[in-house]
Amino acid sequence: MTKQPDVTKQPFVDDRLDTPVDYQKGLTQQQVTDRLRAGQSNKVGKNQSKTYAAIIRENTLTFFNLIFLVLALLLAFVQSYKNLSFVPVVLINILIGVFQEVRAKKVLDNLNVLDTTTVSAVREGQEVQLEVDELVINDVVLFRAGTQIMADAVVLNGEIQVNEALLTGESDEITKRVGDKFLSGSFVVSGRCYGELEKVGEASYISKLTSQAKKIKNSEQSEMVISINRFIKWVGIIIVPVGLILFYQSYILNNVSLEQSITTMVAALIGMIPEGLYLLTTISLAMGAARLAKQKVLLHNMKSIETLARVDVLCVDKTGTITENKMTVAHFVSLAGQSKSESDLSQLVSDFAQTMAADNDTMVAIKEKFNQASDRQATSYTTFSSVEKFSSVTFGDDTFVLGAPEVLLKDQYDEYKQAITQYSEQGLRVLIFGQHNGVIKNRQLTSAVTPLALIVIANPVRENAKETFQYFAKQDVAIKVISGDNPLTVSYTAKQAGISGAENYVDARTLNSLESMDDALKKFTVFGRVTPEQKEQFVDILKDNGKTVAMTGDGVNDILAMKKADCSIAMASGNDATAKAAQVVLLESDFSKMPQVVLEGRQIVNNIERSASLFLVKNIFSLLMSVFAILLSATYPLNPLQITLISLFTIGLPSFLLTLEKNNEKIKGHFMTNVFSKAAPGGITDMVVVGILVICGTLFKLSTADVSTAATLLLIVVGFFVLYKISTPMNAFRQKVFFSCLAGMIIVGFTFSKFFSLTRIDSVSLLLLVILFVVSKSIFQSLSQLIERFALYSQQFDRAKLSQPRYFVQTVANFFRKDSNK
Repeated sequence: MTKQPDVTKQPFVDDRLDTPVDYQKGLTQQQVTDRLRAGQSNKVGKNQSKTYAAIIRENTLTFFNLIFLVLALLLAFVQSYKNLSFVPVVLINILIGVFQEVRAKKVLDNLNVLDTTTVSAVREGQEVQLEVDELVINDVVLFRAGTQIMADAVVLNGEIQVNEALLTGESDEITKRVGDKFLSGSFVVSGRCYGELEKVGEASYISKLTSQAKKIKNSEQSEMVISINRFIKWVGIIIVPVGLILFYQSYILNNVSLEQSITTMVAALIGMIPEGLYLLTTISLAMGAARLAKQKVLLHNMKSIETLARVDVLCVDKTGTITENKMTVAHFVSLAGQSKSESDLSQLVSDFAQTMAADNDTMVAIKEKFNQASDRQATSYTTFSSVEKFSSVTFGDDTFVLGAPEVLLKDQYDEYKQAITQYSEQGLRVLIFGQHNGVIKNRQLTSAVTPLALIVIANPVRENAKETFQYFAKQDVAIKVISGDNPLTVSYTAKQAGISGAENYVDARTLNSLESMDDALKKFTVFGRVTPEQKEQFVDILKDNGKTVAMTGDGVNDILAMKKADCSIAMASGNDATAKAAQVVLLESDFSKMPQVVLEGRQIVNNIERSASLFLVKNIFSLLMSVFAILLSATYPLNPLQITLISLFTIGLPSFLLTLEKNNEKIKGHFMTNVFSKAAPGGITDMVVVGILVICGTLFKLSTADVSTAATLLLIVVGFFVLYKISTPMNAFRQKVFFSCLAGMIIVGFTFSKFFSLTRIDSVSLLLLVILFVVSKSIFQSLSQLIERFALYSQQFDRAKLSQPRYFVQTVANFFRKDSNK
């Protein structure tokens, strides 16, 4: 059997050891134990999963919980104990948050076991499989194509091509030979070598780089989470001074009792705190991640849920995504004529294959087909590169090459084009096996290649590929097939998978500028003979054109593009470097799971957006009402108990129930813009009608209890206006939610009216209440229509068009026209 060429005959000597490091023997168990005791392992930090203590701490020790605690202490100080009704709600929110995150943690922790990366290391002369954090300094590790380098190392034996683009930004492949060092965080493109780990754990290059980048990494949040965090931050800034001003005005300036001053201030602040919004978001994301985990879909980054739900261009590789992972040799066609028999050619290919490592699916298929043993010894070889698109093996004076026909044949290609095309048109991959009439220098051909045989590889389309791509077509998600294979082959495969526009293909080697790439991305669906650098450029161009881009892949040639994409999806059957670089990992390598991931994201974002609108109605009203009270030197008209009652049935319960509904609608617009557009009519209506009520109460000298009760009833009515509005179009589930909450409000309101400080009101207050009911409906409808029209026309106010004065004037004029439907 052909052996791997031994690039070095002498073991590498390490100055830190008393004896040379022998790559064939590695460390002894005693040496490993000594290094573990000395803390020289490759373990970095802790598990990415939150600890139970961290979950409890993050759900308990929050800024708003501190505010709630202070408010509770103030109410207890003035002995207004019944107004502490918000405390159980806060505690329940904390318990729900902890429970859901713990449940999600258990699911994800169990799943992470399946995603653990292992490497081959040599210890005591045996090759063993170890997890990366079990490695120690001076360990001898086998690096092969697809391996992400886990610690700084030096080559002991063999040769590899390393891509350091994730560290340096340069996509060139660098050859590492015996004695050369390579850095953690880079990945092996091709070849294999034994390397000694020189710097591990916190001392490695990638660990230092990661620690510097942690702040940037933590800021990688979705638009939804960023918007909510920003809103909560501003509420946190505003809430304390507003509370102090309200208390000062009520107690000092208006001479209201201490108890009532504190009670009304607490009510105003509770109304401004979006206590359930952040909790609802966190729980929804955690539950979504847990549901996907049960589908064997692992999320490395929570933002990917929302990003995938917004994707409008999906870039896919052919191999492993559209097609199955398994490849087979379908045909072996001799081109050598009478010079070599088929058996001789088969033996040559066997010798070639046995020299190469089985580090990609193509070579695995060739090794399975051509497995004739031989004593022929290779003197040198170059592994396959996705840039040069060929590999070579030298036996004495003879050098043989295997790779893409267009690359190896060059000017001879037309002579064999017909034979190659007949297979490519059937979706088969064609490789040329030939003899190079010269020496391979710097991985470049120096003379012509004599073609000896065609090796035709079959890679069947996934059984459920057509159904999957049909789903994306219905969702207006454009598909771009980007592959290193022959464009004709890729086009045929894409047609079989039912990808719209698959007949429009181009050879990426003809795209020599960014402008030509930009034009091609607008015209073509299939791109063949694409280099890793071009894949990255394609993603950049699509993003520059305002697209939200997802990139799938399973090979190291996909990593650069995946890192640039808004969302990256890896197949677990691919290499570990790709899986680590991706935000989403399909652990069963089943691309048909992608629609489920998109649907999960849409359900989460759409339902949170709808529920957030309910929360913001209360927040907008309380803030505006507080400002109104300050400007008019009035007392806030509600108490904490009444705020709790309103929140329970018009916000808390319906928002929780609505997040459970299946919601597959395509996400449109910006999260916070959509939320405010739905919440603003209700919040402003609340402020207007309650403000009128407060003014009339002063004019007609109504009692504080009457004003408080009437204000509560008004807010309940408007709350159900908003709930009905965001639930339309009504379906069976939404009707159940709406009428259940309405029934709950009526039952609790009448049964516990005294507890919630709801009193009988006099005739003047009743008449005023009826009038304001009617007014509130008109105001709410008018504001809703106005904001909907504004949202419609705001889509036209992009920067490019606003730079045109005539267009701007025309758009503004259209907005104020009565015929808004035009």
